[in-house]
This record gives sequence, structure tokens and C-alpha cells, in this order.
Amino acid sequence: MRDESLAFLRELLEAPSPSGYEQPVQEIWRRRTRPFVDSLRTDVHGNVIAAIRPEAEPRLLLAGHCDELGFLVQHVADEGFIYFSAVGGHDVGIIPGRRVLIHSRQGPIPGVIGKRAIHLMTQEERKKVPELHEIWIDIGASSRDDALSRVAVGDPITYEQGFRPLQGELAVSRAFDDKAGAFVVSEVLRLVRGRGDLKVGLYGVSTVQEEIGLRGATTSTFGIDPTVGVAIDVTHATDHPDTDKRKIGDIRLGRGPVICRGANVNPRVFALLAEVAEQEKIPYQVEAAARGTGTDANAIQLSRAGVAAGLIGLPLRYMHTPSEIVSLSDLEHAAELLAAFARRIEPETPLTP
Repeated sequence: MRDESLAFLRELLEAPSPSGYEQPVQEIWRRRTRPFVDSLRTDVHGNVIAAIRPEAEPRLLLAGHCDELGFLVQHVADEGFIYFSAVGGHDVGIIPGRRVLIHSRQGPIPGVIGKRAIHLMTQEERKKVPELHEIWIDIGASSRDDALSRVAVGDPITYEQGFRPLQGELAVSRAFDDKAGAFVVSEVLRLVRGRGDLKVGLYGVSTVQEEIGLRGATTSTFGIDPTVGVAIDVTHATDHPDTDKRKIGDIRLGRGPVICRGANVNPRVFALLAEVAEQEKIPYQVEAAARGTGTDANAIQLSRAGVAAGLIGLPLRYMHTPSEIVSLSDLEHAAELLAAFARRIEPETPLTP
């Protein structure tokens, strides 16, 4: 991956953005994307909407959500320990012992998620996953007043883990779901800029609040009113132990972006994405989705009178954990595929199934 693109991706990943608190990452996305586009604005919901040839028809929307899982300060006990609520779908069993940052007005406040030590549990207690209200954050405060002098109820919280390269093209970080998708959208706009062969109005959106109900995609798609819309999100890689490919499919890191096929996807959009990948010699994989996908593609497809929706998945291991793994080559190939796809859409492109 080119150095500037990698630096941008890393900056996105390390900025805090729990659902509803996406402002820091959106500022990064705006700053990087603005030179590539003809217009850029932020709507009242917090979506950042960039466009090339915004007056042109048809309109093509590319959407990747920038929000991540996180927590919120819920209650501060008399002893200074902080109880918290979850933003998005967490595996509670892996939360205790994690280092976190509470993003307060004073800046990031470090803490650790605590629970009773295993030595102090009965055999039965050791078998149980704690409920969220049974664990807490310890910032080293001596009292409730001491804690509240540094943090406030409603402050967002993220895991402390950041970006780190692994072997080859692999990398690990929190929040590849789905800052990788928001990254790809910006990369497509970079690749398309200045070319004279774009025949559509191309809209790239860094959407908000996907993890709590596809909310940003719902409002931004309604406002843009696209003819075609493609969501870029992560999808489960099945190339690690303890996965059943019979239920999910055979999806591997480094073998290219995944083109979704099924009820949530317009068949003409799927066929054109696959055709473009073949013609451009871009590696790709296919996954089946028999129902709604739980991604921004759901909201895109059902907006207004309906949108010809597509979905590109970025293979990812260990989804919704603090240590998600992707192949950087899959992100690059996804951007190349979508840039070529954008150049192929024309006013006469058939979209009716």
C-alpha cells in the first residue's frame, strides 16, 4: 500500500469514533478527501458526503461506515470506579482486563476494565460470563468526586489497541469494522479524480451509527436519492480454526474483495461488479446472502422507492474484537474494483432485474 494511503488508514483507525461520537474520525476523513472532490459537506446527522460531478445523472453512492464499537460512562460509584454501557454488539467474555481510553473534555483518560480475580471465585462462578453491570473501569481515582473531576457521564470509551502490521500484507487493529470501508470510499474518490471518463454523479459517504441500526446510511441515502448504491463493509473470513464453511462459505484474507450475491443485492449490480473484476483482472470472491445483510446495503436498498444496491465485503478475522485482522491488499483491490465500476455506470446501464 502506498505510504500516504497507509498513513491515512492508520490515522482513521486510531481516532476514537463510537457510534454517535464519530466527530474525530470524520474530521480526518474530510481533510483527506476534500482535495479529490467537487463538493463536500457534513449533514446534521454527522455523515460526511463528498461528490464528484454532483449535478450528473445517474447518481452512484458508495458508503462505508466510520463508527466503531465502544462504551459510554454510565455511572460513577462512590469509590471512584466507573460503570459503563456498551455501544454496539460486544462479546462480554473478552472485555475484562482490557485497557481503555475514556475520551473526556480533558483528553483521553487511561483505564482498565476490572473484575474479581479468578482466585476469589467459586467453581461455578468461573464458568459464567459476567454481565456488563458486574464489571467496571478503574482509572485510579480515589473517590467519586475524584473520578468526576476527570470524566463525565456519557463520555465515550474505546479500547486502547491501535494499528500494527503483521506478516506480509496482514495488519491488526481495533475498528477495521468498518473504518476499512470508509477508507476504501476515500480511496475510490482519489483514484477517480481528474479522469474524464466518469459519466455518473459519484457520491462517497462516510456514514455514522451503523453499529446501532444503519442510521447514517438511512438518512444520507434518502437525501442523495441515488440510482445505484454500494456499501463497503467487512465480512467474516473463514480461513481460521473453528469456522464452518458449510454455513458461511469459503472466504480468505488476501484473495480479494468479496462481492455479495443474494436478496439484498440487485442482480445487475452484482453481475457488473463481477464483470468489471474479471476484465480488470482484479481478484475477487463471492458470498451468498439469503436475506438482509445487516450492513448499510440494507438501508440503501430500501431507501425511498428503492435503490439498485450492491455490497462489497472486506475479509476480516475476529470481527467485533479489539484485534481484527485484514489484508491490506484486499482494501487496495476493493478500491480499484469500485473505481472501475464507477467508470462503467452510464445513464443507459440496465438495472431492472
